[in-house]
Amino acid sequence: MMDVDLLEKKLALIETCIVELRTLARLDRIPGDVREERFIEHSLQLAIQAALDVASHIVSSERLGEPQTNRELFVMLERGAWLPAALAAQLSRMAGFRNILVHGYETVDLEIVRNVVVHHLDDLLEFVRLVRARLPG
Repeated sequence: MMDVDLLEKKLALIETCIVELRTLARLDRIPGDVREERFIEHSLQLAIQAALDVASHIVSSERLGEPQTNRELFVMLERGAWLPAALAAQLSRMAGFRNILVHGYETVDLEIVRNVVVHHLDDLLEFVRLVRARLPG
């Protein structure tokens, strides 16, 4: 059964992180300011993780399959007609980026961080919009 209240909280967290990134982040300072870098990376991590939590809940509630990776969650949402293909692909890439941020598989490329903030926050907002449009009630 879908927990709409939980999903709404997670969707609101995504929106809050994006507002904070857009109003507080100083991208020009991240190369030399570790606090700024960590704020931006952590805010991105929180937003992407919330999207993964939402995706996981929907995939489970709608019985869309058994994902082997976080990336697969968005593919399953695409197959279940929750997301268009292009957005599912972009969100899958963000899931991979989140793994780099969280697990430190490799050094975080600050240009990729900058690119996500400048060009891909709207992808997360589109995810929020599309999920909300399908929620019951």
